[in-house]
Amino acid sequence: MVRHSKLQKQVLSLYRQFLRAGKAKPGFVPRIREEFRANAAIKKTDVMHIEYLCRRAQRQLEQLRDVNTKQLGLFSTPKADS
Repeated sequence: MVRHSKLQKQVLSLYRQFLRAGKAKPGFVPRIREEFRANAAIKKTDVMHIEYLCRRAQRQLEQLRDVNTKQLGLFSTPKADS
């Protein structure tokens, strides 16, 4: 059995909450999965960055739960222009 750290449990909980909230809105679940998979590449030792993303995700989850929300904004930062 795999033991998860407190931070890992928090991320998994956020993921489940996002999926539940996204079910009620068409097209949201694939986007949610895509964003979490993209951020899965972050090293487990980069705790400050993970905590920052968790706080940001909490705010976005509240927005997603709002009945007036029709689309998602970007979770990640935009790429710099060349």
